[in-house]
Amino acid sequence: MKFKSLLDRWKKESPPVLTTEEYPVRLSLDDASRLHALAELFPGFPIERILTDLLHAALDEVAASMPYEPGPRVISRDDQGDPVYEDVGLTPRFVEASRRYKKDLEAAEQRTKAPRPA
Repeated sequence: MKFKSLLDRWKKESPPVLTTEEYPVRLSLDDASRLHALAELFPGFPIERILTDLLHAALDEVAASMPYEPGPRVISRDDQGDPVYEDVGLTPRFVEASRRYKKDLEAAEQRTKAPRPA
């Protein structure tokens, strides 16, 4: 998600589903000042929501910036019949680790929402 899209989304959307886990951060004075300025520009959004959305946009940008690194193994052929090589760079490892952590976090969420025995 590009930051322009994020600003547009803040104007019209509801917040995403959040985990129960919290991630404390300390910001530089410059970043904290800009964060408060955004909260002033978008008064309906708490600072935590703005931080969450900014982090989401930044993580999308990081994932999109990871370069494709062709490995030795051909995994398919393109429309012209040329080989498509397996990506051995950071992207597949990042995607797999993200899936694994998401599964773990979802399981933890389910455990906290499960009814307690009487």
